[in-house]
Amino acid sequence: MSIKLIIFDLDGTLVDSSIDICNAINYAIKPYGVQPITVQETISLVGEGITRLMEKVIEREGISADRDELTERFLKYYSSHLIDNTTVYPGVIETLKKLNNHKKAVISNKREVLSIRTLDELGILEYLDLVVGSDTMAERKPSPVPLQYAMEKLGAAPDETVIVGDSNFDIEAGKAAGIKTVAVTYGYRPLDLLKGADFIIDRMDALIDILRRRLK
Repeated sequence: MSIKLIIFDLDGTLVDSSIDICNAINYAIKPYGVQPITVQETISLVGEGITRLMEKVIEREGISADRDELTERFLKYYSSHLIDNTTVYPGVIETLKKLNNHKKAVISNKREVLSIRTLDELGILEYLDLVVGSDTMAERKPSPVPLQYAMEKLGAAPDETVIVGDSNFDIEAGKAAGIKTVAVTYGYRPLDLLKGADFIIDRMDALIDILRRRLK
């Protein structure tokens, strides 16, 4: 069967938000007297949602901070500087425009309101049919639950659905949901974590060829 629904990850797949996330982390940890973390270090920590991100920062830096307090500081800063340095990856908008015959969803481990704002302010939201954040459902990637929710909501079966993402969480969620998986190499995770994907692409516009030639 041909593909009806394309599910996209957000950070590291559609947009590069690493600098803004890094700045928000450094704002959150500043009162605790630790060295600022780098963008590259940030990239290695993200992917499992903000709460888990704060837990990793606390563990990594060895700071005696309350997770919820740190999360509140992070969100306060990040909400006000959401797209200061965040950019859309090359080929994303052009590809979404060409996929007007498909249903399109974003499933992110970023909170729903922040995901929607990011997509809206960067001009991507208008091309989407559904946005699911880390707090939309009781579970988040790598659980298949948010993917199953999107399929049910948008009327697509597993063999009519594909997920596109930059991390092992996207691939694992896709496999668990019984759908095809496409990994992008330009995101936040090294290639060796992406080898379980059905397809691997270096640019978003390469997705068009996969859909036309290999996922018919």
